[in-house]
This record gives sequence, structure tokens and C-alpha cells, in this order.
Amino acid sequence: GFSDGSMGSRTAAFFQPYFDDPTTRGIFQMTQDELNNLVLCADKEGFQIGIHAIGDAANRMVLDAYSLARKINGVRDSRHRIEHAQVLTKEDIPRFKELGVIASMQPTHCIEDLRWAETRIGLERCRYAYAWKSLKKQGAVLAFGTDWPVVSLNPMEGLYAAVTRRDTSGYPRKGWFPQERLTIQEAIEAYTLGSAYAEFREKEKGSLVPGKLADIVILDHNLLEIPSEEILKTRVLYTIMNGKIVYERKYK
Repeated sequence: GFSDGSMGSRTAAFFQPYFDDPTTRGIFQMTQDELNNLVLCADKEGFQIGIHAIGDAANRMVLDAYSLARKINGVRDSRHRIEHAQVLTKEDIPRFKELGVIASMQPTHCIEDLRWAETRIGLERCRYAYAWKSLKKQGAVLAFGTDWPVVSLNPMEGLYAAVTRRDTSGYPRKGWFPQERLTIQEAIEAYTLGSAYAEFREKEKGSLVPGKLADIVILDHNLLEIPSEEILKTRVLYTIMNGKIVYERKYK
């Protein structure tokens, strides 16, 4: 489902008005009561729920709905998600762990948004935009993806964004709110084991251990050793799915 729109179009829902257009604070796709009823019904039937939320008010709305479902329907291993979880308040960050909500995020968006986000919502609210490290420190599960076709399908761009918080030109040099950067190990885990956990398949895939599917990519650089700038230049040599080579890079 969707709780709000996007920050670029000023339809992401915030508690306070937009910095560059004080006449609006975004658009909610439904009321809190409507969302509560939908979540309560789907949760009661045992569904896993994923809801798009960009603005801080929209994220609060979804967390509140998930919290109500636990109170009324009981606590279970639901692994409900917030898709994007883009701009949060500091107070809501611990709730992801407390409620068992997965932060399903797409780091590549940060590459685009860091150029203009402060113009839209101001510096203060941007502090907890793409709050990967804060969520990680509070024990939340991060599940990374690409959000293709909205942004590039190439996960190397997302890994680069997660560890640098810079755009592809290297701006800003120290990173946009660098305290929210992840290590390369943490970023890879979010793309692999985190995403497997988000679909209840962490016992089948997401890490290379005996008994799991042999899903492997072999790269031409060691991501654990190269400078972060080299991540963008890294190419896949082989893709192996369930032990079978399904892609091999051809060199001229």
C-alpha cells in the first residue's frame, strides 16, 4: 500500500510544511483510521504487509498502524515492512526494532536526493533521511533493494551510496550526514541476508553456508578491500544461481 507520495513532487507527508512551499505538508493517501482498518484486516488474516512511506508523518502513521495490529491481533513473526522509510523522526527510529518492522530501503535514491532535499524540507529534517546507521544501531533489520525502474538496477550504485553518502561525482566530499554511512560489510548484508529475511527465506539464501542455495556473484574487484570510489567501477564476472552459471561476462 501507499501512505503518501514523493518528496520530489512535494506529496510526501510531513508534520511540518515544506521548506520551499509553506502552503503544503504533503498528501496522505488515506486517513489513520482507514490505514488502521486495512492493516488490522490483513494482519489478522496472516498477510505480510509492505507500505510505502516517505515523509516523517507518513512513517509515523504506518508504525502506529502496525503497533495497533500487534495490540489487537497479537504479536507474531509478521515481518511487516515500510518501503523507503525515507525521512524519520529520531523518536520513531527505535520503533522499527520494537515492532519488528523491516526498513526496506533503496540507497541509490540518496544519490539523487542529497542534491536538493535540504531545499525541500530544510537541514534539520534531513538529519534522519536515509538513517541507515541509526536504524542499524537500534537493532532494526535493513533490507536493501534498487527500486528499479525508478532508479538504476545496478546494486553497485546502492552499495556506493550506502558507504559514502555521496553522489557519483563525489559530492559532498565528506558525505551527506556521514554519521549515517554503513560499512561495506553492513551494506552487503542488507542487500543479501537482510532482503532474504524480509521474504522469510533467510534459511534458504542470503549467505554462503552449507545447506543454502548456491546463489553467488563473482566480481572483478574485492569490495572489502577497494576504495569506495572503485565500487562504481566494479563489474560482475559470473552469476551463479542454485549452483548453475546463468551469466558470464564476455570480454572482447
